[in-house]
Amino acid sequence: MAAAVMLAAGLRVVRRGVAAAGPLGAQVRGAAGATDGNEVTKAQQAASGGAAPTIFSRILDRSLPADILFEDHQCLVFRDVAPQAPVHFLVIPKKPIPRISQAEEKDQQLLGHLLLIAKKVAKSEGLADGYRLVINDGKLGAQSVYHLHIHVLGGRQLLWPPG
Repeated sequence: MAAAVMLAAGLRVVRRGVAAAGPLGAQVRGAAGATDGNEVTKAQQAASGGAAPTIFSRILDRSLPADILFEDHQCLVFRDVAPQAPVHFLVIPKKPIPRISQAEEKDQQLLGHLLLIAKKVAKSEGLADGYRLVINDGKLGAQSVYHLHIHVLGGRQLLWPPG
């Protein structure tokens, strides 16, 4: 009985927090820990069609510069230009997969490779005490660039829940 009362009280606190977050629900936390709906706004406005080149395809073809940390025949790793943690880099496949939800069975090896490269670069960036991997999917997942990418964040204590 006491556990049920505590659970109900906890749910009320969560509901109040979500209601206070505004019409978009939880906001994106910036590097300083303050809420910033900028990425949410970008995600709401992003086109998921995939016809136009994305910022990541332009980094891959070198028409946009990036601070590249690693590259092989399957992927590219570079620092995020708007870091949300002391260490924040992205792992992207060279194959253009718009969303993780659009990955296919034949992408299984590539997806595993991306995770292993994320681990390898995290180690070389000094993240031995831990880090977070994030994949945003679609508008409600705050995906603002429709080219699959893994955010790797670390270098400080990350908060939970993230959203």
